[in-house]
Amino acid sequence: MSIYRAIRASFLAVEKAEGMGGRVRRAMGIPKLRNLSPFVLLDQFIIPPGAGFPEHPHRGQETITYILQGSLDHEDFTGNAGTIKAGDLQFMTAGKGIMHAEIPRPTADGSATIGLQLWVDLPTHLKNVEPRYRDLRASEIPNLAVDDGKVTVKVISGQSYGVDSVKDLAYTPVWILDVEIKPGGTFLQVIPDAWNAFIYTLNGTTNFLSSGEEMPIGKYHTVVFETTGKSVSAKVAADAKEGSRFILIAGAPLDQEIVQYGPFVVNSMEEVRQAVIDFQLCQNGFERAKGWESDVGKKFRK
Repeated sequence: MSIYRAIRASFLAVEKAEGMGGRVRRAMGIPKLRNLSPFVLLDQFIIPPGAGFPEHPHRGQETITYILQGSLDHEDFTGNAGTIKAGDLQFMTAGKGIMHAEIPRPTADGSATIGLQLWVDLPTHLKNVEPRYRDLRASEIPNLAVDDGKVTVKVISGQSYGVDSVKDLAYTPVWILDVEIKPGGTFLQVIPDAWNAFIYTLNGTTNFLSSGEEMPIGKYHTVVFETTGKSVSAKVAADAKEGSRFILIAGAPLDQEIVQYGPFVVNSMEEVRQAVIDFQLCQNGFERAKGWESDVGKKFRK
């Protein structure tokens, strides 16, 4: 058995409209990759000035939002509100129910806010927990340099090259690494046994080792790895004109059904029907949704 995990699938994340004037590249949660337990959805979002994601509900999952450019205001019906800026993350547990809004803060140059949002399934016994938040600031994230400085890694969650991240960010254990490789650099990452792992590429061309061969993958691609093998290997050719950047995500699969219906992630179609009813009737976790309107989303109600 090879020490390196082979690539099971790779595909381009196609850009599409989403929300009120926003655009997303959906890297997971599409027919090519419906889910990869415990992961349900991954979007790279591009929100120009005047666009956003006004009031909407969630149930049954955790969302992890990572800002790459710009800043994002968020507010929910429990009274939580705040802003995450470039390099910051927000870990939100929807649990039994949350209703919130996510609106970019205007930038001085009128540029778009860009980021990633990952949905992580909650174990069945935690589906009905109270909603909660944990903001992770850029200054809290461990950064390391390896391979003579040709590789840098932000250890957002998990462990890389012996460096640990901040603990207890989410209920479901996941690893998230932001990796940049300069020409001539090589990155090696051990993945826990039986965990699912995938990568989303942001910039440049990365050569991933798969079944003894190097596979070049360009930007905006999802790369899914097999579960056998100990490590993921990635490099950038020494003669490349630019480096590459990607996000590596891994997690322990949950032994349960994943049934997603819009913003709800539950275990059965009956639970989907119940979630819709609960939201419509403002009950069983959605009581505070009745009549609630966010301040950050008020421009969409004019």
